[in-house]
Amino acid sequence: MKISNFYASSETKRLSEFRRDSGWIEAKLVSPQSYFLPIWQSHNFLNTKTSPPTPVLIPTTSKLLSRCEEPIFLGLRNNNAYFTANVISCEKLHFTEFGAFCDLREIGPVLPGEDAALLAYARAMTTWQSRHKFCGRCGSPNVTKEAGHVLACTNSDCGFLNFPRTDPAVIMLIHDGHDRCILGRQKSWRPGQFSVLAGFVEPGESLEDAVAREIFEEVGIGIDEIEYHSSQPWPFPSSIMLGFRGRAAEANLTVDTFELETARWFNRDEILSCPENNEFRLPRVDSISRRLIEDWVKGI
Repeated sequence: MKISNFYASSETKRLSEFRRDSGWIEAKLVSPQSYFLPIWQSHNFLNTKTSPPTPVLIPTTSKLLSRCEEPIFLGLRNNNAYFTANVISCEKLHFTEFGAFCDLREIGPVLPGEDAALLAYARAMTTWQSRHKFCGRCGSPNVTKEAGHVLACTNSDCGFLNFPRTDPAVIMLIHDGHDRCILGRQKSWRPGQFSVLAGFVEPGESLEDAVAREIFEEVGIGIDEIEYHSSQPWPFPSSIMLGFRGRAAEANLTVDTFELETARWFNRDEILSCPENNEFRLPRVDSISRRLIEDWVKGI
């Protein structure tokens, strides 16, 4: 069976067919087998005294839920129902005796995969809600529907429905058909970090066209033999990374220094002996970019 990328969950059953059943949702909210995962400013709530840190599971019957916005149903996992909710800013201090709000981008790589996937899902949903409190068509306030998965405009003359969005981005390892691949870096990254190239899919564009366009724009070469590899949810805040491989049709790179600080060819031996220091390091271990590189190096 093909390995899933980090932040992809196989255990949480989303049960979208029950989101419109208000009675079923209400029953889950008062069940002793239901928990909510609070979010504050896109930070997840964790017990940092354990190793690795663990999500703090607060019963949905707790009074702390009243200090949050409307709960969002995430799904069932091990027969427990999970909800998430944004903490009202002034109420953050009421949670601090139970744990700490942490940035998943920093702590995610050390978490068990299923925990990280559930927390990422919660982060994505609450971030979407916090950024769409008003109708994008008429400006009226939105209200939550379908257990938090729909935001509905309160203006009866408008009635626009807003759904959680996911922004598709292509990420691709380009090789020469032999022992070299292209890695680049952006100025904003930590010192020495290199990665495969990536970019967002534009309207009216196929995934394969986006791969070819991004590579030509960033390093000035044509490619062929574009093949899909795998995907990864990347909820920072709302992307889905679509991984590809491709073969370079030419060798000379012309780097767009507006997009990249630098890019060049790396051979397998360089990558295998990567010192992971300020001169050369690979992407973070929870990223699809890391997996694309490691799979290519291993010949997978």
